[in-house]
Amino acid sequence: MQSLRNRIQQQVFRLNGLSLNEFDLSQPPGDPGLFGPDSVIWRVHGDFTSMLCGGISALLMQMLHPSALAGVWDHSSFREDMMGRLRRTSQFIAVTTFGNRADANTLIERVKRIHLQVSGVDAYGTPYQASDPQLLTWVHVAETSRFLAAHLRYKNRLLSGAEQDRYYAEAAVVAEALGAEQVPKSRQAVADYLVAMRPQLRYDERTAEVTRLLMSAPAPSWQAKPAMKTMMLAGIGLLPEWAQAQSGYHFTPLKRWQIDRQIDLLAVGLRWSISQGAHHRAMARVGRSL
Repeated sequence: MQSLRNRIQQQVFRLNGLSLNEFDLSQPPGDPGLFGPDSVIWRVHGDFTSMLCGGISALLMQMLHPSALAGVWDHSSFREDMMGRLRRTSQFIAVTTFGNRADANTLIERVKRIHLQVSGVDAYGTPYQASDPQLLTWVHVAETSRFLAAHLRYKNRLLSGAEQDRYYAEAAVVAEALGAEQVPKSRQAVADYLVAMRPQLRYDERTAEVTRLLMSAPAPSWQAKPAMKTMMLAGIGLLPEWAQAQSGYHFTPLKRWQIDRQIDLLAVGLRWSISQGAHHRAMARVGRSL
């Protein structure tokens, strides 16, 4: 009979890219990958709770750009397989962050080939190409800014400003390998970039549909359903105030406090249960322990 700890861990793995069993993050011994154990990105991306909340927020924010949304809308099965898309995204982040260098580069090249096949016209008549460097930069910044926001709220509120800047500089390595250009690499540069991008962002019927589908995405079990709902709300709460307003959401200070306390409690159980996550496997590969 499985222990409670292992049952929780197995349900977590059903939500992330480790369930695809395509890449072995524990091999080969000694390979530091693209970043290594002393990087900030290993710390930020190593916590499942904050990364799931941040990932939900990142997807909601990315979809505010009509061309980013069109690429998913026109060329993805997310409407039929939302969890599959989330797992594949999770796999990319896990392997490029924690995998060995060869596997990380293999996955980057695979995604680049996929991007070359994704093009069309968005809902406002603007042609788009998933490989467009500026669109790649938007997707990257929306993602990393939400991951960092989640880490600061739910894992380490004391991460220094210098370490936050280092995180953005490290994460830019993957974005630039995918073809992104003029990637902001500090807190100030990211803040300036988001201000500049706001006139291009929209919340329309398509965005509302993606939000609805994400909020109703199936949980790995009925027991996990309340936790998933709380994490979805946390993802909305991690959006910048202007993005929440654009999306029509408003949480009172009391509601935000309640969501944050619920996530803090969930995190205690999840961190206790996960002993073989991506960070654990990568640390073992390089001869370190958490």
